Amino acid sequence: MKHNAQWHSATIRAQRDLSPSVREFEIRPERGVRPWSVGSHLDLRVVVDGREEKRSYSLVGLPHAPGDAPGADEVYRIAVRRAEPGRGGSRWLWGLQTGDELLIGEPNNHFEIGWQAPYTLLVAGGIGITPILGMALQLAQRGAPLRMLYAARCTDELIYRDTLQAALGERLCTLCSDAGQRIDLDAEIAALPSGGQLALCGPLSLMDAARAAWQRSGRPAAGLRFETFGNSGQHAAEAFWVELPRHGLRFEVPAGRNLLDMLEEHGVQALSDCRRGECGLCAMDIVQVQGTVDHRDVFFSAAQKQANERLCACVSRVCGGGVVLDSAFRPD
Repeated sequence: MKHNAQWHSATIRAQRDLSPSVREFEIRPERGVRPWSVGSHLDLRVVVDGREEKRSYSLVGLPHAPGDAPGADEVYRIAVRRAEPGRGGSRWLWGLQTGDELLIGEPNNHFEIGWQAPYTLLVAGGIGITPILGMALQLAQRGAPLRMLYAARCTDELIYRDTLQAALGERLCTLCSDAGQRIDLDAEIAALPSGGQLALCGPLSLMDAARAAWQRSGRPAAGLRFETFGNSGQHAAEAFWVELPRHGLRFEVPAGRNLLDMLEEHGVQALSDCRRGECGLCAMDIVQVQGTVDHRDVFFSAAQKQANERLCACVSRVCGGGVVLDSAFRPD
């Protein structure tokens, strides 16, 4: 891998399986752990089909604090669900062995909550527990009022249940879909005291349901904080074609690649930031679509997605055909 100022050498110090589909990695940076806050993510340089790509993973647990045992601040911890099918990053990571080297970035936080809120409702779906875990532990340490809902497909996938149970006790509620259990978001939000906040992370379906329930409640938009995976959708990923008339381009986006990366590979400059369908910076105008646009973002509203006028290039796809797009490019 090519080393540059953005990336720094690190080593896999340890790894352990938390469930049949989730593995936790301890990553020891060569230059030492940088200060980070709960909700932060860490960028990793992965190799997929011979290409170097960036992936972001939430840092698990709590940052080092004064008085911690020696060595507690030597590693970052991430938990990675092996996605099958997926974009290949998780398969690459699962192929690493203890002692292997990799390149990482600096911790960044785009998922902060208000620590002075009168009450906090935490919701985690599946691997969405990774950023929520530290929030729960830190709120508990501070003695802040909270309730946590932790949902997964089955009991084995509740990977940090014991840690949370020890810290939260009866404030933790776990639900498993294979037992027919579902989160009643409307009821949970209605029970929130005035000024309470909701922080959640999970699949796109959970994000959409939470945003709709929060809007129905009439609560201030600022009280809802969320982070999504950015690669889940309503349809299975498949190849689709893209046409950009202003550039004279037509190309295919393979099932395992995203539109934003393919645009950049074809020399089309596109603004981007989060690459998870949250910020909307990479949104492009839709001129025509053949098939169905699978809007995998949490930036546009349900009405905007229904209108099919724009899409987020970092996560959205097309099923059953392709799309004609208008970029910001204008020839001189």
